[in-house]
Amino acid sequence: MAEAENPFIVVGVDGSQQSIKAMRWAIEHAKLLGARVRIVGAWDVPSTIYLTPGHVESDYYRDASQAFDAAISEGLNGLDIQGVLVEKELIQSSPSKALHDAAKGALSLVIGSHGTRDEFPGMHLGSTASYCVNHAPCPVVLLRGNTE
Repeated sequence: MAEAENPFIVVGVDGSQQSIKAMRWAIEHAKLLGARVRIVGAWDVPSTIYLTPGHVESDYYRDASQAFDAAISEGLNGLDIQGVLVEKELIQSSPSKALHDAAKGALSLVIGSHGTRDEFPGMHLGSTASYCVNHAPCPVVLLRGNTE
């Protein structure tokens, strides 16, 4: 089947330090497996768009795209990616749905335990990580805390 011939790993990147470390880990792991890496980010227009008429849908995409590209640049800085095909995709969707859908047929889904909105620091998992651990269509690699 196509997945066996062209194996891939999906990694979720939201700009948090944990997601950047997850991306670096996924690329190093892909080297060992001869797999490609799909870096996936997600953005959506909040329902509050109607309350802030000065901010339009394209502004949310632009901001998300800039943050996504900056996170990828930071993660790739100094990393040897020779021999690994790295793809990136920014999807308009909730992070949980975007990662779930992107992980279909993947060898694994690599994520950090918390994203950029770590509003409840005592929680063991963020909402996206919790969803992915419980619903992903492939094995999940969850990186917690300091992964150095």
